[in-house]
Amino acid sequence: MIVLVMGVSGSGKTTIAERLATAEGWRLLEGDAFHPPENIANMAAGTPLTDEDRWPWLRAIAAEIDSFRTRGESAVVACSALKRAYRDILIGDRTDVRLVYLRGSQTLIAARMALRKGHFMPAALLDSQFSALEEPGPEEHPIVADIGGTPNGIVETIREKLK
Repeated sequence: MIVLVMGVSGSGKTTIAERLATAEGWRLLEGDAFHPPENIANMAAGTPLTDEDRWPWLRAIAAEIDSFRTRGESAVVACSALKRAYRDILIGDRTDVRLVYLRGSQTLIAARMALRKGHFMPAALLDSQFSALEEPGPEEHPIVADIGGTPNGIVETIREKLK
């Protein structure tokens, strides 16, 4: 099984994905590691990425997902996957890929981002993240996790819903 943990920047994707992967004994794939240097530089400079910037990045993550699937390995993938078109690349017709959406208010996420140190994504881009966000619909069969709880509580909720 592959679990794709999605949400806007600051929603806790990496934290939740790391803890879920550890709890399940699965591999972790951090989507940010697949950004080319120019994407990182643009975001660090406060420039939102365009769809054209994201397509190669998303295809690289999808290829890695397919590598895990080919090897028969389970993994947790942390990736913003803000738009349905992005999730179509990452999930598509892969029935063994489950979607987890970390949902939270812009106010809560902005407060969390203000406390982050050393991350390339500035809080100033949060508006663009919420503008781009297309929440998953019921046809995507998402597990929706409210980020207001503790990370361990969120992970346990996800694990229960994965069963």
